[in-house]
Amino acid sequence: MNDLLIISYRTVLLYILILFVLRVMGKREVGELSVIDVVVFVIMAEVAAFALDSPDKKLIMSIVPIIILLFIQLLSSYFSLKSKKFRDLVDGDPSVIIRDGIIQESEMRKQRYNLDDLFQQLREQQIGSVKEVSFAFLEPSGNLSVFKYEGTQPVLALITDGVIQSRHVKIIGKTDQWLVDELKSNGVNDSAHVFYCSFEKAELVIQLKEKSH
Repeated sequence: MNDLLIISYRTVLLYILILFVLRVMGKREVGELSVIDVVVFVIMAEVAAFALDSPDKKLIMSIVPIIILLFIQLLSSYFSLKSKKFRDLVDGDPSVIIRDGIIQESEMRKQRYNLDDLFQQLREQQIGSVKEVSFAFLEPSGNLSVFKYEGTQPVLALITDGVIQSRHVKIIGKTDQWLVDELKSNGVNDSAHVFYCSFEKAELVIQLKEKSH
């Protein structure tokens, strides 16, 4: 009976604690969880299970790891916000799976993504043929973003946080030097000053970084 009361008490306490931790971590859709999010959630679940399976162990032995996991997640979120390289390292970058109606076989092999998965996700979006698709991107979350020829075309960030995204520049058929020259023609002499830049409707869309006070 004593163990039952301890388990009940711990269940309620851990529920409140984990609810608080998830709230602090921020809102996420299940399909949008990063690799770090998934690792944190799995370990957190194991720690909570240990606390409930071992009522004779001190509860603090489970609370401390959960708090540490929270700080790890917050720290990774901070670095993700500050560094595109860190985001790419942890979450990866979207991969072009279909371009101009042609399946990119080499990219599919690189991502270990097979045709059955591709066709299933196309069917789920009512796409009957790859020839209807101008671009299809396999997102880091595993979702497939599809753009048809007659619809709005994808917007690729050419610069994020002052860093030129050479891969995206290449996708639109341009070069880094072309981008640098275009920035200069728009009065921007250093890409490091650009917070965000994209190529939309044959024009550059540029947003400069806010000046620090």
